Amino acid sequence: MTAVSAKEYWAKKGDVDLFIYRKYQGTPEGKPVLFLVHGSSLSAQPGYDLQVPGRASEYSMMDQCAAHGYDVWTMDHEGYGKSSKTMNNANIEQGVDDLRAAMPVVERETGRPQVHFYGQSSGSLRAALFAQKESARVDRLVLDAFVWTGKDSPTLMKRRERLDEWRGSHVRKIDKDMIRSIFTRDKPGLSEPAVPEALAEAQLAYGDTIPTGTYLDMSAHLPVVDPLKINTPTAIMRGEHDGIATLDDLSAFLKLLPNPDKQLTVLPGSAHIAPFGVNAHRFYHILYAFLDMPARKDA
Repeated sequence: MTAVSAKEYWAKKGDVDLFIYRKYQGTPEGKPVLFLVHGSSLSAQPGYDLQVPGRASEYSMMDQCAAHGYDVWTMDHEGYGKSSKTMNNANIEQGVDDLRAAMPVVERETGRPQVHFYGQSSGSLRAALFAQKESARVDRLVLDAFVWTGKDSPTLMKRRERLDEWRGSHVRKIDKDMIRSIFTRDKPGLSEPAVPEALAEAQLAYGDTIPTGTYLDMSAHLPVVDPLKINTPTAIMRGEHDGIATLDDLSAFLKLLPNPDKQLTVLPGSAHIAPFGVNAHRFYHILYAFLDMPARKDA
């Protein structure tokens, strides 16, 4: 197998330094570009380039997509991973500003002003709002573990019990138990035991706090995106057992998207983070089918 190469870059957002990370197999020349947007509790490399001992690159979404033929990019949002730690809470709107700062770097290195975007959990909210505001930058959009209004969401109902905490500090504490809970809160048994342990070790290497902004937005400020203003071809992916949003919530969002190139897929046997689950192979099947869609022809 051709080796996967990794490169690091930096972007500036005012005084904030933003870490950008790229992987591709062989040469990046001519490859479609895919940008992965991370969520609330995981920074870029733990979330998208996780290396589980003894499992090669099976749980690295970047390696999987690079092997499929993509030039794959991601970044640490403000307050996460290697990017600057600030007093800002890194909410969804600030995440859009991060993506705005990153895109000139991507265009400079790839020659592509428009790329595919994938977001997971609150990363899907960042990606959706970016597509709403910067449609010329987004080719195809994948919203995984997405939530629109949050109505009847079991996960968000539980999270709102700590709303005063999210409002009272720009950061929140995390530990191994919190990261393990991502894999058990919806339906235990849908991931291999080694995965949450490797993920906890990788994420906690950056410290035991992360920003509160996306938690606050998802608990108190939904909806933060307007489907009527997203004209990009869009796929929504939902794990069968994901408690972050109901199927009714996602179906209503899909119905309002003006571009007819749209789809909603439920992934049986998956929960909140499908790429970390035992049925990740089915996740990738759906992802590639949408991103590799042939161009539409008109009579």
